[in-house]
Amino acid sequence: MTHHRISRRARGALSAVLAAGVFVPIAAGATPAAAVTPTVTCTSAKAGLAAQLSKDITAALAGRKTTAAVAVHDRTTKTFCTLRGDQRYDSASVVKVTVLMALLWDAQKTNRALTQRESSLATAMITTSDNASTSTLWNQLGLTKIKAFLQAAGMTQTIPGADGYWGLTRITANDEQKLLALLTAKNTVMTDTSRSYTNRLMRSVVTSQRWGVTAGAPANALVGVKNGWLSRTVGNQWRVHSIGTFTGNGHHYTMTVLTHDNPTMNDGVNTIQAVARAINKNLNPTAPASKRYEPTRTPQEAVVPAPES
Repeated sequence: MTHHRISRRARGALSAVLAAGVFVPIAAGATPAAAVTPTVTCTSAKAGLAAQLSKDITAALAGRKTTAAVAVHDRTTKTFCTLRGDQRYDSASVVKVTVLMALLWDAQKTNRALTQRESSLATAMITTSDNASTSTLWNQLGLTKIKAFLQAAGMTQTIPGADGYWGLTRITANDEQKLLALLTAKNTVMTDTSRSYTNRLMRSVVTSQRWGVTAGAPANALVGVKNGWLSRTVGNQWRVHSIGTFTGNGHHYTMTVLTHDNPTMNDGVNTIQAVARAINKNLNPTAPASKRYEPTRTPQEAVVPAPES
């Protein structure tokens, strides 16, 4: 599941804050930003790859109502792509990877393993996106430890959700890429044991939740994913996100696609998967796409999120 119930009073106050943080006033006579699909900025050590990625990702987004942020890093070809990398989005369940890594990072300080209880909660939080487990771990950590982890990870653009609303944490594509980088290469923040544990859970997400950046993934790659979505009553718009890691057998890249302004959840899912197919195909031109990550007809979590009240 992807979000908490929010009171009308809290929702109204929050909507005003989010509006101030997301939307930019448009001068009279100016063309609305949403009317034009911005060009994706890509660089690469592989000849021609940057231009092709930029072209194909831009084409995948053309004509869609979604406002998307995209970030890609392929270590093999030294390729980077960004679009709205610094723009903040409501996290929904994508933040659950941050919660798990903060828990592991805190445990590392005293060189302890997770307790059986913590391990059970973490498994449910990542593999089935269980909200109750997330709330328990979020409250156990508290904002002080969560913020300390964000600082250690260099995720300076991420703002934890207030009053226990972890699903309203404000994230950016660039910060999510920093998080994923800690899972795909040795570093001084996460131990190899913590990295392995997180990767194992992300690779074990239930089938119904393995849509998103996995679309078109190479068949011989080890793929980890975490998705999230959030319906907002104000404007009846959906936030839909997907982050993933692609490693093993010569693959070494990460991908983040965040979206909002989606009329329906499926609009967001379709946008993410169109972008993912373009990226996966360009980074793996000769590898067959995996059938394991074919998106379900109606992507959904085990339990449909309750409406706001």
